[in-house]
Formats: sequence, C-alpha cells, structure tokens
Amino acid sequence: MKITMTGTGYVGLVTGACLAEVGNEVLCFDIDRNKIDVLNRGGVPIHEPGLPEMIRRNVVAGRLRFTTEVDLAVAHGTLQFIAVGTPPDEDGSADMKHVIAAARNIGARMTDYKVIVDKSTVPVGTADRVRETIAAELSTRGAKVPFAVVSNPEFLKEGAAIEDFMRPDRVVIGADDERAIMLLRAIYAPFQRSHERLLVMDVRSAELTKYAANAMLATRISFMNELANLAETLGADIEHVRHGIGSDPRIGYQFLYSGAGYGGSCFPKDVRALQFTARQHGQPLRILGAVETVNETQKLRLIDKVVKRLGTDLSGRKIALWGLAFKANTDDMREAPSQAIVGGLVEHGAAIVAYDPVAMEEAGRVFASMPGISFAASPLDALTGADALVVVTEWQEFRSPDFGEIKRRLKHPLVFDGRNLYDPLLARAAGLEYFGIGRP
Repeated sequence: MKITMTGTGYVGLVTGACLAEVGNEVLCFDIDRNKIDVLNRGGVPIHEPGLPEMIRRNVVAGRLRFTTEVDLAVAHGTLQFIAVGTPPDEDGSADMKHVIAAARNIGARMTDYKVIVDKSTVPVGTADRVRETIAAELSTRGAKVPFAVVSNPEFLKEGAAIEDFMRPDRVVIGADDERAIMLLRAIYAPFQRSHERLLVMDVRSAELTKYAANAMLATRISFMNELANLAETLGADIEHVRHGIGSDPRIGYQFLYSGAGYGGSCFPKDVRALQFTARQHGQPLRILGAVETVNETQKLRLIDKVVKRLGTDLSGRKIALWGLAFKANTDDMREAPSQAIVGGLVEHGAAIVAYDPVAMEEAGRVFASMPGISFAASPLDALTGADALVVVTEWQEFRSPDFGEIKRRLKHPLVFDGRNLYDPLLARAAGLEYFGIGRP
C-alpha cells in the first residue's frame, strides 16, 4: 500500500520504517530540508536502537523514500499519516499549528480519496479540526473529493520503539468510516498475526486514550516517588515495598520504580495538555496537578541528598554524573531530570563531570550556556578525583560496576544512586557510602 508520512521526527521515522519493513511503499515528507538531506545521505537524526539498520534496508529495497516536495507527498499515499510535533505552549496546551498546516497541505492538493491519519499526540477534538480544515480547502478549490479522518495514536517507548511497533500490545483506531477502517486493518494485519490487537472506537475516545495512558503511567511514577520518600523517613526500603505491591496482579510491576523523576517529550507535555483540556471544560484533574508537582520536586531530591552530606557550599567540589538522557537507550534530553540536577549542583558551586553513552552531543547543546559542566570519555574517567558519584540514568553499562574501582577513583567514596541500581549492602561492603531513593 502507498503511504505518506508527514513528519520525520521520532514517531514519523519509526512508523514509516516499520510500515515499509512489511512491504508498504512509504514516502516520508518534511519541510526541514536539513533533516531530509541527512536521511537521504544515509544518516538518522535520532537515536533509536535498530532504526538505522531498518531504514537502510528499506531504502535499498526501494520501499522507503524521503522528500521535501509537498505535491509529491500528497499525491503518493492513499493513507496520509500526520506525525508532526505538538510542542507545549506556555499555558500547557498543545500547539496544533503543524498539524493544521499538514491538513491544509493535504486539502489544497488531494485529487482522490484519502485517509488522513492523526498519529501525533493531539487533544480531543483534533480530528474535527483536521476534517474542517481539509473541507475548507476543498471548498476554496470548488472540489468534491471524498476523505476520512482517523485517530491512530502511537504507544511507542523511546529506546524500544521498533519492538513496540512490530509487536504491539494494542492498535487503537478511532474512526467512523468503514472504508478507512478496512484500510487500517489491512496495514496493521502483519503486526497482529497471533491474535487481534486492533481496538476500533469513536475518534474522540481514541484521542483521549493516548493522553489517559501517559497520564496513568506518570501517576504511577509520582506515586512511587512520594512513597519512596516516606519509606526513607520511616526506615523502610522502597524496593521491598515495590516487590510486595507489584506481586499483586491488579497492580503489576510496570512503572513502579522510584527515582529522580520522569522527563522526555511525552509525559510532561501530555500531563499538562490533558490538564489544560480538563480546565477548559470545567473538569480540573486535581490528581494530575499533584503528579506534576511531585515530579518537579523529585528532580531536586538528589541535590538535597548531596547538599545534606557535603554542605550547601559546593565550591571546589567535583561531582561525577552518570547519565544525561531522560532514560536509557535514547539521546533525548527534553525535560530530563539531569537538567535540574546539574543546574542545582552548579548553583551550589559544584563542578560537574558528566558521562552518557549517547546523549553527550545533545547535552553539549542543552548545557552550552551553563558554566561548570564538562564531559568525560568514559564512566571511570568521570570519577577520577571527584568528591561523589551521582547516578541519574539507568543505562545498562552502569548496572554492574566495579565498586572497588569506584572507591579508588573517587576522592570521597560517596555514591548517590538516583535510580536504585545498586544493592546497598554490596555497595557498603565495598567501602562506599551509599545513598539511594527510598532506602534506609
């Protein structure tokens, strides 16, 4: 099937590559010429395990192409996916200008039946706006061309997006056009061979489902972080508590890890956008307000621990920091806890030497105007002569370090574990002074 993907960001690239992988002819369109040039030269502008290889083999096979030509993009696909950014405005609402611009481009050029698929995370009611925009463009042209607008939200985890797309838990389709539903069933059939995973519902329910999912996951994280802070005060161990409640099948183990707070491009933005929508309709979501407040406070928790141990004046202190990306297996620094942690430690006078396996180039841009931070070539290099180690991101290569080598390289054997990666007993047995999150 011929598919056009408008937007070559995280969602657009992964979706386009995976759809090409099963035999579709996918044309990815973007107005950013630099990004398209990188892709046409064989590069990939984001870090996602397995994505470069998938893009390369589908480009070679002729199933995946990239363009900045909007006329070509609209003419190509019967299915027109919109996967553009919806960044937050100052009031927390999602900025819809890119989505509406994409719809306008389609309406101004389409000459035959199209299914417009909203893949971006968008507020409830966006499909109606897209439909109205396209209808207005057709009316301006005096054209009568049939089309359908569908909501098909993505549920991809950064760092595991290929696996999530190729083996989905569910595929949500919000539509009322039978022909559009049939086409979407066809393109998703290869991804659900073992059993039906496609959930068809009305458009507004599909749009809300995406926000509700991310809000629920963010809520679990903030709940566990609050509980961890209480556990620490009470002398309990949050890891034992996590196992105790996670074994209840009504709760499960997913997203029960306490730590330095959540970040990234989805949870913070979507929690705020859902709150904005709720306030607009006179139904404020008070729980989500608390979730957001707890998360912002939790990002400062490691700073408080360092200051409590080393004093408020950290002038002359060198702090080694492991992990900059908001989570492992990505270079995404958007709203990463590391930004708040680095900023807070520098404000107290500390010098930061940071290491991250893939995010240091992006971190260099994020921290370009901040004095007091430098980057190490390896985790061990960051430790040499440092007064303490602060662990912020749960990268695999940080999970089983040589505690003896850590102690030898540090000036003071202090480890602040913001992801509870280490067993406190083993760390302390190696002579390290260990501080976790929610651990006695």
